[in-house]
Amino acid sequence: MIAPDDLIALVRNYNPKTNDTLIRAAYDYGLEMHAGQFRHSGEPYFSHPVAVAAILTEQRLDDATIITALLHDTIEDTKASYSEVADLFGNEVAILVDGVTKLTNLQLSSTETKQAENFRKLFFAMSKDLRVILVKLADRLHNMRTIKSMRADKQVQKSRETMDIYAPLAGRMGMQWMREELEDLAFRVLNPEGRASIIRRFITLQRETGDVIHRITGDMRTELDKANVPAEVFGRAKKPYSIWRKMQEKEQGFSRLSDIYGFRVITESEEDCYRAMGAIHQRWRAVPGRFKDYISQPKTNGYRSIHTTVSGRDGKRVEVQIRTGQMHDVAETGVAAHWSYRDGVRANNPFAVDPAKWISSLTEQFDAEEDHEDFLEAVKLEMYSDQVFCFTPKGDVVKLPRGATPIDYAYAIHTRIGSGCVGAKVDGLRVPLWTRLKNGQSVEIITAEGQIPQATWLEIATTGKAKSAIRRALREVDRDRFIKLGHELARSAFEHVGKKATDKVLETAARHLRLDDRETLLARLGSAELNGHSVVQAVYPDLVPDVSDQIDKRRAVIGLDVGQNFDRAPCCQPLPGERIVGITFRGKGVVIHAIDCDRLTEYEDQPNRWLDLHWHSGSHPPIYTATLDLTISNDAGVLGRICTLIGEQKANISNLEFLDRKPDFYRLLIYVELRDVEHLHSVMLALEAESHVAAIERFRDPAAVQAVAEQDKK
Repeated sequence: MIAPDDLIALVRNYNPKTNDTLIRAAYDYGLEMHAGQFRHSGEPYFSHPVAVAAILTEQRLDDATIITALLHDTIEDTKASYSEVADLFGNEVAILVDGVTKLTNLQLSSTETKQAENFRKLFFAMSKDLRVILVKLADRLHNMRTIKSMRADKQVQKSRETMDIYAPLAGRMGMQWMREELEDLAFRVLNPEGRASIIRRFITLQRETGDVIHRITGDMRTELDKANVPAEVFGRAKKPYSIWRKMQEKEQGFSRLSDIYGFRVITESEEDCYRAMGAIHQRWRAVPGRFKDYISQPKTNGYRSIHTTVSGRDGKRVEVQIRTGQMHDVAETGVAAHWSYRDGVRANNPFAVDPAKWISSLTEQFDAEEDHEDFLEAVKLEMYSDQVFCFTPKGDVVKLPRGATPIDYAYAIHTRIGSGCVGAKVDGLRVPLWTRLKNGQSVEIITAEGQIPQATWLEIATTGKAKSAIRRALREVDRDRFIKLGHELARSAFEHVGKKATDKVLETAARHLRLDDRETLLARLGSAELNGHSVVQAVYPDLVPDVSDQIDKRRAVIGLDVGQNFDRAPCCQPLPGERIVGITFRGKGVVIHAIDCDRLTEYEDQPNRWLDLHWHSGSHPPIYTATLDLTISNDAGVLGRICTLIGEQKANISNLEFLDRKPDFYRLLIYVELRDVEHLHSVMLALEAESHVAAIERFRDPAAVQAVAEQDKK
């Protein structure tokens, strides 16, 4: 355990004017209160608060935060009281300790309703004083560092909570080093084999290539010296979890990953950042699409840096971050830079953000959400996402989370613009509304008077603000139509379990789902905010649909008029369980498409032909064909093994088509008859696990799109 003199010395390193008397008194008080208490490891319990305080000294935080760390468990776990802490150490410390105590009691990985309520409390605590969260994050970091002394089930629970909540929160607050360490510590528990595999491959790579980091760091310093740019260069291999995540996202093996090393260039001025970037780009080829300028467009947490990826030695890609010393301080401590001390005074860092303004910008997106599910969705969308920067036609910058669409952009400008959106142009070209926006693109929104938000937009929008606005509009606009469709969906859902959707039953369901009345329930059901299964379960929680009672194909789609037929579009082959829309064809019925089908762009200006449709929520027979594109090794028995795996998943193969034959691999299309999209995922997961399958993806046929287009013209 760190001695009081050593802890005070850590504080004095950055704050010589510290109140060492008060810190020593807090140390002694905490030691006395926790006397006789021990951790799972057998160490004295007070070693934990001391370690938390030491972690916070690395962020050069003020005395009040350090003292709070020392006392953060006293009110909860000892005979200490709020009033006693306030009398001894002041109201500021007492309020902080009380805030940490309340956060400790929150179960952020509990049931959805309780989780939403606790998240609200979390953000309320953050809005009062962000230092409460800084202490809590340091507390979690030390607990993760010492997690091996916990029971195995408790390790998994804490690690999952860390991965899902605390690590992303640290990242959003700008403390990337803490995010990476928390993720890696959780990864060690949740997937020890995967982490060990990454480390083994790293060791093998270093044995084969030598000290790559040392060589590239030396090359960069040489180039910067030639350009007369005073700077420090640091290099490191990325954390195992970071590499694992890239492997999953890119669906690549370790040997095919190129950007597993990262380098930082710390300059003396902002101008030198751009000069350093120029020197590096002159020496090494920049990778297109991998440049981000967070200096001219900083993140909301104050982060500023130039990010670029270049092809280094042997064609290997390396990531380079370029920033000044002050920018680096913010990059390391994030929002905490507001409280950082240097040489005994509060650091006057021009790049540090005001915590109150940061919290306000963070929470404004979901303050209006009342529904627990909507609130949780908004939190996860806004809290745990990276950003892209787009431009308006006038050159103004709009910040959006990664994966945002033109609909999100439109609502970010103004709710009126979003609600009236009928199309978008990106860099002057018309694009579908579900297009994912990229950094630096110029976006123009096309609006029309009388346009109203569509229910399908909920599947397209990604930001909490857009989704909330769309939901509000859907509740107000065309309510009667949604109620009518909701009636049909409810009738079908209840009939499927042998019950009737009477007014009394629907009122009961609304009450259980905490909705105002029956009509609100039906409107939510018709606008796809609720599904029929949830409504049935609210009234008959023990009633499970009979899987053997399968949905007849003729009534598989809900929302069609009586006698109206439908066909699945061959271009996207929609499956039960996927979001769908219908396009009417005169004399030919309705063709249903998946919501993300590229073919739908051709009907954007014909809204009268669009139908809001839903697949029946019951069990469907395995008669719906989907096509899989597989690349498999050309070895004896492999194709037979593939067919066996598909059969084991209760799926039938209706056709095989070979696209390419090589000495070492085959590429082929397999036409599989499935029940629904979950059945598809089961089949694909089984095939992905097969070592002889090099690649697998769902196949969408452009030729089929052309065939449908020609049919439409006739």
